[in-house]
Amino acid sequence: MASTLNDANFQEGVAKGIVLVDFWAPWCGPCKQMNPIIERIATKNPDLIIAKVDIDESPQIATKFNILSIPTIIIFKDGEPKEQTVGVVSEKTILDKIARLK
Repeated sequence: MASTLNDANFQEGVAKGIVLVDFWAPWCGPCKQMNPIIERIATKNPDLIIAKVDIDESPQIATKFNILSIPTIIIFKDGEPKEQTVGVVSEKTILDKIARLK
Protein backbone atom coordinates (compact mmCIF):
# COMPACT_ATOMS: atom_id res chain seq x y z
CA MET A 1 0.00 0.00 0.00
CA ALA A 2 2.32 2.79 1.19
CA SER A 3 5.81 2.97 -0.16
CA THR A 4 8.74 3.67 2.15
CA LEU A 5 10.81 6.75 1.50
CA ASN A 6 14.16 7.57 3.03
CA ASP A 7 16.99 10.07 2.74
CA ALA A 8 18.20 8.41 -0.48
CA ASN A 9 14.95 8.11 -2.47
CA PHE A 10 12.77 10.90 -1.07
CA GLN A 11 12.99 13.47 -3.88
CA GLU A 12 12.25 10.84 -6.52
CA GLY A 13 9.33 9.55 -4.46
CA VAL A 14 7.53 12.90 -4.27
CA ALA A 15 8.52 14.27 -7.68
CA LYS A 16 5.32 13.61 -9.65
CA GLY A 17 1.67 14.11 -8.83
CA ILE A 18 0.07 14.36 -5.41
CA VAL A 19 1.89 12.38 -2.73
CA LEU A 20 0.80 12.05 0.89
CA VAL A 21 3.85 11.52 3.09
CA ASP A 22 3.38 10.26 6.64
CA PHE A 23 6.34 11.13 8.89
CA TRP A 24 6.25 8.66 11.78
CA ALA A 25 8.25 6.42 14.13
CA PRO A 26 7.54 2.89 15.38
CA TRP A 27 7.50 4.01 19.03
CA CYS A 28 4.92 6.78 18.42
CA GLY A 29 1.45 6.01 19.83
CA PRO A 30 -0.39 8.75 17.90
CA CYS A 31 1.30 7.50 14.70
CA LYS A 32 -0.30 4.11 15.32
CA GLN A 33 -3.67 5.87 15.68
CA MET A 34 -3.17 7.48 12.26
CA ASN A 35 -2.43 4.19 10.48
CA PRO A 36 -6.07 3.08 10.00
CA ILE A 37 -7.02 6.58 8.81
CA ILE A 38 -4.25 6.55 6.22
CA GLU A 39 -5.21 3.02 5.18
CA ARG A 40 -8.83 4.13 4.61
CA ILE A 41 -7.64 7.09 2.55
CA ALA A 42 -5.48 4.76 0.45
CA THR A 43 -8.36 2.32 -0.08
CA LYS A 44 -10.79 5.05 -1.13
CA ASN A 45 -8.23 6.87 -3.32
CA PRO A 46 -6.27 4.24 -5.28
CA ASP A 47 -4.80 6.95 -7.54
CA LEU A 48 -3.21 8.74 -4.57
CA ILE A 49 0.43 7.96 -3.84
CA ILE A 50 1.01 7.34 -0.15
CA ALA A 51 4.46 7.07 1.38
CA LYS A 52 5.90 6.75 4.86
CA VAL A 53 9.11 8.17 6.30
CA ASP A 54 10.47 6.71 9.54
CA ILE A 55 12.07 9.79 11.08
CA ASP A 56 14.53 7.68 13.09
CA GLU A 57 15.85 6.05 9.92
CA SER A 58 15.75 9.22 7.79
CA PRO A 59 16.79 12.12 10.01
CA GLN A 60 17.98 14.30 7.11
CA ILE A 61 14.50 14.40 5.55
CA ALA A 62 12.89 15.04 8.94
CA THR A 63 15.27 17.93 9.53
CA LYS A 64 14.81 19.34 6.02
CA PHE A 65 11.04 19.59 6.54
CA ASN A 66 11.35 20.75 10.16
CA ILE A 67 9.47 17.76 11.58
CA LEU A 68 9.27 18.55 15.30
CA SER A 69 6.21 16.46 16.23
CA ILE A 70 4.84 13.24 14.84
CA PRO A 71 2.73 12.14 13.21
CA THR A 72 3.17 14.86 10.62
CA ILE A 73 1.61 14.50 7.20
CA ILE A 74 2.87 16.61 4.34
CA ILE A 75 1.05 16.52 1.02
CA PHE A 76 3.34 17.20 -1.91
CA LYS A 77 2.35 18.22 -5.42
CA ASP A 78 4.98 17.72 -8.10
CA GLY A 79 7.78 17.67 -5.53
CA GLU A 80 6.70 20.75 -3.56
CA PRO A 81 5.16 20.61 -0.06
CA LYS A 82 1.68 22.15 -0.27
CA GLU A 83 -0.34 21.07 2.81
CA GLN A 84 0.58 19.82 6.27
CA THR A 85 -1.05 18.38 9.38
CA VAL A 86 0.49 17.60 12.76
CA GLY A 87 -0.92 15.13 15.23
CA VAL A 88 -3.90 12.81 14.88
CA VAL A 89 -6.36 14.36 12.43
CA SER A 90 -9.54 13.14 10.79
CA GLU A 91 -9.82 11.47 7.42
CA LYS A 92 -11.97 14.41 6.28
CA THR A 93 -9.28 16.94 7.22
CA ILE A 94 -6.73 15.13 5.07
CA LEU A 95 -9.12 14.57 2.17
CA ASP A 96 -10.10 18.27 2.19
CA LYS A 97 -6.42 19.22 1.92
CA ILE A 98 -5.92 16.80 -0.97
CA ALA A 99 -9.03 18.10 -2.75
CA ARG A 100 -7.62 21.64 -2.68
CA LEU A 101 -4.63 20.43 -4.70
CA LYS A 102 -6.57 18.74 -7.49
